[in-house]
Amino acid sequence: MANHLYQGDLPDDLQLGPVVAIDCETMGLNPHRDRLCLVQLSGGDGNAHLVQIARGQAEAPNLARLLRDPDVLKLFHFGRFDIAAMYHAFGALAQPVYCTKIASRLVRTFTDRHGLKALTQELIGVDISKQQQTSDWGAAELTKAQMDYAASDVLHLHRLRDALDAMLEREGRAALAQSCFDFLPTRALLDLEGWPDTDIFAHA
Repeated sequence: MANHLYQGDLPDDLQLGPVVAIDCETMGLNPHRDRLCLVQLSGGDGNAHLVQIARGQAEAPNLARLLRDPDVLKLFHFGRFDIAAMYHAFGALAQPVYCTKIASRLVRTFTDRHGLKALTQELIGVDISKQQQTSDWGAAELTKAQMDYAASDVLHLHRLRDALDAMLEREGRAALAQSCFDFLPTRALLDLEGWPDTDIFAHA
């Protein structure tokens, strides 16, 4: 099991399978202001593939092809942000998608702990570190600690999905969850177009 670091894009011959976990690291939480620095991916085999994105880079053809591939399910935790960040950077809208945070909110209504660290601890017994969460992802060279942290954000999403799917089925909310996942790319586009905090479905 290893971390593989690439510059600018995924390799041409890399095959990650039908379900790919994806996460992003940026310079901040405003996609219009804060640039995308790193995209990390895993096919669920214990390996992480990290793509460093250069400042001003507007194309990553292999990554964009994967994001748009209708036969590859993209797994996220809080996909709303990652989908928006990658669309803003490359113009590629991720579909179809699954978000473990949405699934958790729909089925784990007995708690307000829906962060990735809480989910991995409670559902699969894995303790991940968040120490590098606020580090400088725009640095030219990433530290081993940064790469390990970035990898941890995608290495467990397949197992989390399995655990959450079982709960969604048990509670009769699988179809509702799927509807939310189907809408998620549109929700990300609404954020980018100027409605990040507005409930457009509200009466007032």
